[in-house]
Amino acid sequence: MKRRRERRKVFHGKIHTKKSALHVHISKELKAKATAKARSALVNKGDTVKVLRGDEKGKTAKVSRISVLKGKVYLEGVTARNRRGVESLIAFEPSNLMLMEMKDTPFRKERSKGA
Repeated sequence: MKRRRERRKVFHGKIHTKKSALHVHISKELKAKATAKARSALVNKGDTVKVLRGDEKGKTAKVSRISVLKGKVYLEGVTARNRRGVESLIAFEPSNLMLMEMKDTPFRKERSKGA
């Protein structure tokens, strides 16, 4: 596809297509437990993830908020201060995160043996 059309999908796409871009890598431990062999999974609020890239690399935190429209994931306790001194959550790209622990949901229980 043309680069223009791919960018249009990202910026002007429908919400249900943007949600598919919110998949994060799965850790080796979770891959071993899972029945369905998958490299990535959709991130949910309450999941524990590890940051793989950027200034916060190596930190592990819970997902506090997900913005489907922006395609960003916000983590608890990972904040930045602005000039006024107000702390705000840092937005992360899902591709820069790795899923360490999953919050149990009915759909996820089907996919994993141990859960």
